[in-house]
Amino acid sequence: MKIVDVSGFYSESGGGVRSYVHQKLAAAARLGHDVTVVAPGARHRVERRDGGKIVWVAAPPMPFDANYRMFWRSTEVERVLDQERPDVVEGSTTWRGGWIAGRWRGGAVKSLVFHQDFVAAYAHTLLDARLSRATIDRLLAPAWRHVARLSQHFDVTIAGGEWLAARLNSFGVHNPVAVPLGVEAGRFSPDHRDENLRRDLLARCGIGPDGVLLLAVGRFHPEKRHEVIIDAFAKARRKNPALGLVLVGDGLSRGAVAKAAARAGNVHLLGAVSERGLMARLYASADLLVHGSGAETYGLVVAEAICSGLPVVVPDSGGASDFAPRARSAVYRTGDSDACAGAISRLMASPAVTDKSPGRQEPNGPVRTSEAHFVALFDLYQNLIERRGPA
Repeated sequence: MKIVDVSGFYSESGGGVRSYVHQKLAAAARLGHDVTVVAPGARHRVERRDGGKIVWVAAPPMPFDANYRMFWRSTEVERVLDQERPDVVEGSTTWRGGWIAGRWRGGAVKSLVFHQDFVAAYAHTLLDARLSRATIDRLLAPAWRHVARLSQHFDVTIAGGEWLAARLNSFGVHNPVAVPLGVEAGRFSPDHRDENLRRDLLARCGIGPDGVLLLAVGRFHPEKRHEVIIDAFAKARRKNPALGLVLVGDGLSRGAVAKAAARAGNVHLLGAVSERGLMARLYASADLLVHGSGAETYGLVVAEAICSGLPVVVPDSGGASDFAPRARSAVYRTGDSDACAGAISRLMASPAVTDKSPGRQEPNGPVRTSEAHFVALFDLYQNLIERRGPA
């Protein structure tokens, strides 16, 4: 099966979408499929990969985040689609790239992959301190009608979880199907704990080796709510001064995050980490993951942390909250730093953090693997191809 993914948010310095694309290429290589990723780049070039290739199409940078570019002219993307003659076309964004993929006149099965709930990411982030989420969704009804219209150009809309598929269905999005995402098999484990790394990270936070190491992972963007995490950390430190917080990531909001970290103290900005082995050691060497975003479509960071045996503090909305029952966890009201601080303190006082005996870090329930996700996704596409018949 030949798949072309028109991926508007793929970037060499990206986060979740970049990881997902790399996993998809690796899965395609193992399962005998061919994936071409069409991505907006600085210039036209082709990058060969196991499982397929990445075709970069020259495109202008996004005005508010230089790490990303945006498709502008449709002709170059359509040229790639015409040349590749795919069995399946994926539109991996609800913006320009999605419309280009949806309107392409080829006979392929078309799939709208819903990587980001942009209403939750932007409107909920900005307004949910003042308005209920239901009210915000009603006010943003035109945006949901935009998504519903776009989805009519596709055979299926892929959601990263059952809760998200139900949410999309409630707004009239065409044929939402849940294909839950997953974590790289064997990559993340409590066995990767590194006491030397742990001591080094605590020292960078100005904390001794007997301190408690908190970790937050995610690109620096308002939807990730790093300032809520940092404020909650500072409040939790009033009860327990031996706390250090390490932030893994970089991006648009770096200046604001750095200022908040400086005010709080005992916070270290590690920067973006692309090496997956180091990321596995970071998770396993911390004592607690604190997550801020209530707009995750899946919550990959939380899933990876759970597989690493890390207790988690998560908001009560979005994909991250779905993982709470599967882990030693505490849930707080999204965007509320006081509630987040309380959740940190509750979890720190529990055996999840205080018990250092072997095996105390095992997750409470299974976490789906990325292999299982891609097997299910490719099987769904094959069924759609067979149902449609010859193009």
